[in-house]
Amino acid sequence: MEGSVYCGTILRADSRAEETRRNHLNEKCDSETKAMESVIADLFEEYYDKVVRYIYVRISDQPEAEDLAGEVFLKALKSMGSYRGTVAQLRFWIFKIARNIVIDHYRRKGMRKTVNIDDVEITDHSDVEELAERRLQIGQLEKALKQLTGAQQEVIGLRFFAGLSSAETAQVMGKSSGAVREMQCDAIRKLRTLM
Repeated sequence: MEGSVYCGTILRADSRAEETRRNHLNEKCDSETKAMESVIADLFEEYYDKVVRYIYVRISDQPEAEDLAGEVFLKALKSMGSYRGTVAQLRFWIFKIARNIVIDHYRRKGMRKTVNIDDVEITDHSDVEELAERRLQIGQLEKALKQLTGAQQEVIGLRFFAGLSSAETAQVMGKSSGAVREMQCDAIRKLRTLM
């Protein structure tokens, strides 16, 4: 009898210790989840517009680019628990997710969608002549960008529309900085001849 009371006491103590460990682990997970959500919110504030611009350059559809950019941050939030990089590398990670979502978008669509330049509304309060000139330039740029290879379009999008450096673009694309600079140089040269 005495031995069974002793065992019961140990079992209760073990279960209380296990419950305490579980509660501590749950509290830790909750605080880590809140911290991750805060990091994603900060990334969203800082990079949403850049991600939208990058995606827009790739797909030429503003509303779709905004939807896909939202997907980028949702995917980042869902994957944050498995992220193993540093805080400084989060920026590259976000653009890698954006790149993969654009690739998935093309796979789903099976073709490039074009936007009629007349459907693009520019909310600039300049005069009509300046607006017409800007629309003409945008149309020329869109046509010229379509003449570039997919990799060149991606380099131009990441470098000039998302504002990444050559090294950052290389990291997102999985290429060397030299290869990115070469693609950028070729793309700019080609754009100059087309425009």
